[in-house]
Amino acid sequence: MENEEVQGALEIVGPTEESAPAAPQWSDAQIKAIVEAAVYVTDEPLSADQIATALQQPAATVARVLEELTEEYAKPEHGLQLREVAGGYKISTKPEHHEAIRSFVKNLKPPMKLSLPALETLALIAYKQPVTVPEIAEIRNVAGAGVVKTLLDRKLIAVAGRKKVLGNPMLYKTTKEFLVQFGLKDLSELPTLKEFEDLARLSMGESSEGEEPSPESANAEQTSAEPQPPAAPETAE
Repeated sequence: MENEEVQGALEIVGPTEESAPAAPQWSDAQIKAIVEAAVYVTDEPLSADQIATALQQPAATVARVLEELTEEYAKPEHGLQLREVAGGYKISTKPEHHEAIRSFVKNLKPPMKLSLPALETLALIAYKQPVTVPEIAEIRNVAGAGVVKTLLDRKLIAVAGRKKVLGNPMLYKTTKEFLVQFGLKDLSELPTLKEFEDLARLSMGESSEGEEPSPESANAEQTSAEPQPPAAPETAE
C-alpha cells in the first residue's frame, strides 16, 4: 500500500529533472524556408550541423534541404547561388552577374580596396603560407611590414606562430575571412597567381588590371604602423 502511495505521488509531482524542450514540429516546406532564411541572414558561412543544432532538426534533414536549395538556386532564373564556402553554406550572387551587380552597387557604397602592393603581398601569403615578413620582403625586394599591417586590419591574414630561426619572426597565414571574400571553399581552390591578381582586383574594388596605386596611398601603406616585429632585424633570415 505504501509503495502505491509513493508511486502516485511521483506521478503527481512529475520528473525531478527539467525535461528538454521538444523539437519544433515543422513541415518539410517550413524547414526549407527557415534554413534558407537562416543562411541568408547570417554573415558567416553556416555548416549543416550548425543549422541542425540551432533549429533542433535532424542533421540528415538539414543536409537534404541544403542540397535541394542548392539545386533550385542553380537554375538560370535565379540571380543568387547557394554554395559551400569555407566549411559552410553561404548565399551570394552568381559569377555571371557580377559585372551587372558591380555596376549597380558601385554608387551605393565605396568598395573594399587594396593597393597593388597589398594585393601582391596577400598573394604571396596565400601561396606560401605560413610565411614571415622577411621572406615576403626578400621576394618582393621591398619592406612590407606596413602592408602586412593593412592586411591584418582587414582580417584577411592572421598570425600563425613564430618561425624557429634566428629572431623568431612571426609567421602569417590567410584567414576564413579571406576565403569568404574570394568565394573559396578552401585553399585547394586557389587559382593561378595571375588569376588570383585579377580576382583580387575585382573582389577588392580595383578599377582595372595593372592600375598603379597613387604615390600617396603607397607611401601611406609603407609607413603605417608596423605589427609586432621579430626580435632580430628582418635581414636576420
